[in-house]
Amino acid sequence: MPLVEYESLEGIARLTLSAPPANCYSYEMMRELDAAILRARFDADIHAIIIRGAGEKFFCAGADIAMLRGADPVFKYNFCLHANETLLRLEHTPKLVVAALDGHCVGGGLEVALAADLRIARRGSGKCGLPEVKLGVLPGTGGTQRLVRVVGRARAIELMASGETFDFERAATLGLVNQVWDDPDHASFQAHVLAWVRELVPPKSASRAIGFIKRACTSGSEIGLAEGLSLERELQQRLFEGEDAAEGIAAYLEKRPPQFRGR
Repeated sequence: MPLVEYESLEGIARLTLSAPPANCYSYEMMRELDAAILRARFDADIHAIIIRGAGEKFFCAGADIAMLRGADPVFKYNFCLHANETLLRLEHTPKLVVAALDGHCVGGGLEVALAADLRIARRGSGKCGLPEVKLGVLPGTGGTQRLVRVVGRARAIELMASGETFDFERAATLGLVNQVWDDPDHASFQAHVLAWVRELVPPKSASRAIGFIKRACTSGSEIGLAEGLSLERELQQRLFEGEDAAEGIAAYLEKRPPQFRGR
């Protein structure tokens, strides 16, 4: 059985982390996730990506601690390096990535979710947080870097130093989760997420423009304003040269709904 299940659903790639009971990731899972990200990136018919955990108890509980206990320091370093590279690949793929959080999302699981563009959670389904300090280590799959960019330096240090875990409602107030939904069960939540993402892909939405917005925000936030504006102009020019911009302008002037193709 694959550790990362890949489904193509009408322009959406849905990646399911599947390693019962807690969907903890190993090097093998990260390799499969890496391959799935590249598969979705290179597929012109895929316009968005959903990442979820198998079952309703866990999105992901982080790295497989039993695996790490038996590994030597060289393996552990390279394991962290590859995980960093995989999540950077996800973060820089110019397609919208949504993490569907149904169940606990702690440690490395939250670090995976933080590499997504948007995080949607089911109310009451679990806890989230970065408790690695309780194992005597730090969040080593991007947590120290991405959390500070989401909640600010002081709050990020507080959350990681305490190792606190908390519900998705608090995560939303911190800005870690974009929305918390009241779906009654796992199946309805997953269907809701899929329907919601379908509104953000062709023909209803210009997915190429969304991907370029992502690129401008992700790369632009790490450089100076002048350089960021230059990047924004170049991406805008590429969109002007594409089919969707022509369709969007024509539809507006003709007072009809646009039919985007993601091109």
